[in-house]
Amino acid sequence: MNQASSHYARLGGEQAVRRLVDRFYDLMETLPEARGIRALHPADLAGSRDKLFKFLSGWLGGPSLYIEEHGHPRLRARHLPFPIGEAERDAWLSCMRQALAELDIDAMLREQLLQSLNNTADHMRNR
Repeated sequence: MNQASSHYARLGGEQAVRRLVDRFYDLMETLPEARGIRALHPADLAGSRDKLFKFLSGWLGGPSLYIEEHGHPRLRARHLPFPIGEAERDAWLSCMRQALAELDIDAMLREQLLQSLNNTADHMRNR
């Protein structure tokens, strides 16, 4: 898939990915069910927002910003220090699901992204 037909482009490019990430972290900070995963993050979420934006940009088929700055994502290895069980996975997915629902995107694209994100989030479980 080339960048022009990528999920990144279909989502709306850089601005849409930034909106998605910002809304995701806004929800993480406000939803009671996300308290547990919020506690796993630093007090200042600026770095987390930046890393997720860069990761999702490449993961969605856009610029490989994360890889250029940090190397291969090695998602599971990078998340091993944090206790991630079903509750943490589900809270993360709840925030992402709601953030995606608030974007004005094609329903089929939303479902494709949620399926992939579900698989990825489940793979992060280490408890």
